[in-house]
Amino acid sequence: MTVPPPTAALLPDGTAAAFDPAPTIAAFDTRLVRVPLTRPWAADVTSVGVIATHVVRSDGTEGWGFSWTPQIGAEAVHALLANDITAFAIGRSADPGSESLALWQHLHEAGGGGLTTIAMAGLNLALWDAAVRAAGTSLTGFLGAQRESVRAYGSGVNLHYSLDELVAQVHRWVDAGFDAVKVKVGKPDVAEDLDRLKAVREVLGPERALMIDANQRWELDRATRALDVLAEVSPAWIEEPLRSDDLFGHGELAKRLAASSGIPIAVGENLHNVYRFDDFLRTGAAQIVQPNIVRVGGITPFLGIAAIAAEYGAAVHPHLLPELSGQLALCLRAVPGVPEPMAEDVEDAGFGTLGALLDESPVRIADGALTEVAHAGLGIRFS
Repeated sequence: MTVPPPTAALLPDGTAAAFDPAPTIAAFDTRLVRVPLTRPWAADVTSVGVIATHVVRSDGTEGWGFSWTPQIGAEAVHALLANDITAFAIGRSADPGSESLALWQHLHEAGGGGLTTIAMAGLNLALWDAAVRAAGTSLTGFLGAQRESVRAYGSGVNLHYSLDELVAQVHRWVDAGFDAVKVKVGKPDVAEDLDRLKAVREVLGPERALMIDANQRWELDRATRALDVLAEVSPAWIEEPLRSDDLFGHGELAKRLAASSGIPIAVGENLHNVYRFDDFLRTGAAQIVQPNIVRVGGITPFLGIAAIAAEYGAAVHPHLLPELSGQLALCLRAVPGVPEPMAEDVEDAGFGTLGALLDESPVRIADGALTEVAHAGLGIRFS
């Protein structure tokens, strides 16, 4: 299929959003905020870096956005935003999405994804926030909510947890009403992974979904052997089994899994533009995509990726950032035969839970479901 270039904002049905093209970007500023984690993701990951952004349009409307990276690169993202992106943005149209392709081409010399697309999100989200606020509504009100709630799943950065700590975490998720959870795999000996997953499955029972995430720890043959073993616990998907950019390897693994356990492959956390998502879907290398709204460059490319996934009949389960990804999951149109989107809730890692937001969180997660809290714009401003 032809990949839609990120030149304009797309609604969930693939049509172009209607904005008044007249306002321009009058001012844009950024600041780096380090948000401590109450539950460290690793010995050296004790906080996440947020680059809070603020745009002022020529009509006086303000918008707030952000970029994000857990531990590495926050200062570099901030520098791109404060220098190259600010210089690019001033005086241009404030129509969210109109900047995406031109900005991507402008920054491409520094890379077609990664730091560049993460930084791009800071501008794109602020422009969307301003446009939605100017319309006097919320993001779901602007795009059109397709459902009142989305299923949420418990998630954790827990490969370093002891077995007792892991089991205790799963008990907390079950007690909180989650009917789906995701845990990390990738121990040196797959037998240890299996022991841990058996203990998790015993807590979950057969009716709750168990997803597993290898975080790129395997190569093709090891992944094949490991998943033959781990199929015993009936994983709902295997996330990032191989190096994230190994298109051939994922395609070959998908063929092997289709002939054996049938475990679907989920990717997207570390894919950074619409073209790479199309590559993985077009070649059958993934059956589930998990775009991270910030890492792909903002709402505009996220909606483009969702439209591509719908064409291929792939499920879309956004990665992290439920305060924003949950709002978009509420708006994604249902595709016949394709599972509805789910929101990922990493334990004790939400911006609201961490006390990082100026206002009440725009979403609430309870009893395994995400719902919206009344707010204006994106509803995300950092204190």
